[in-house]
Amino acid sequence: MKSKSSSKLIVGVFDSGVGGLTVMRALRRAAPGHDYIYLGDTARLPYGTKSARTVRSYALLSTQALVDRGIDVLIVACNTASSFALDLLAQTYSDLPVFGVIAPGAEAAVNSSVRGCIAIIGTESTVRGGTYQQEIFRLNPSIQVVARSCPLLVTLAEDGWVSGTVPETVLSAYLDPWLFGDKKPDVLLLGCTHFPILADAIKGIVGPSVRIVDSAITTAMSVEAMIGRGHGSGKLTLMATDDVERFARVGEFFLNQKIDSSEVVRIDL
Repeated sequence: MKSKSSSKLIVGVFDSGVGGLTVMRALRRAAPGHDYIYLGDTARLPYGTKSARTVRSYALLSTQALVDRGIDVLIVACNTASSFALDLLAQTYSDLPVFGVIAPGAEAAVNSSVRGCIAIIGTESTVRGGTYQQEIFRLNPSIQVVARSCPLLVTLAEDGWVSGTVPETVLSAYLDPWLFGDKKPDVLLLGCTHFPILADAIKGIVGPSVRIVDSAITTAMSVEAMIGRGHGSGKLTLMATDDVERFARVGEFFLNQKIDSSEVVRIDL
């Protein structure tokens, strides 16, 4: 990889759909002087309900598509793929720096916890895989960790239900057992890249005593620490494996900028 002081790097980012665009948004804020290629594998979403074997095969296909386009760095902007496929990708592409979203998020959660109780919300596969829990225990074995899959939050985020009675009701159903239980967590780790879109609603439910850790932001900070901010203004290329119109329509909310579907490149893996 080129040094931090070198000219622009080409950073490849992939997710099963639009959720990883929250990571992309954070990356472009933290390291705006690099070029980015984002691949949303919309033909195979969601990864969060798939087996580990299937997720690994999808991750290899997405990574190869980005490698074929000359990337210098790979970001796995998907919690499920980070959980199941990160080690395989690092071994398969040993010359390529590979970042996932789990280790930075886990480290930030551990560093943020005062009372030693961390709650994790994510997809079914991410929670079942236990990688966040393992990473947190590796950093601090004494911390208590609770985790819950929250699949409805993905639907809410993609359909734009990010405020009001509907998300508040769903969030309360998921989170109230923790908030009013014997030991209330002092950190809530957002273990899905869709969930930052619901951050304001989540804050309204958990209150000011619970710190929210956004793995998209922590990942961007970790990447910037290695590759630097870059130089000048970088460009962004968007690719999807299916339904570029929906990718553009939903994705612009996650990326926080207008996306014209004509600018999204459709590719086959």
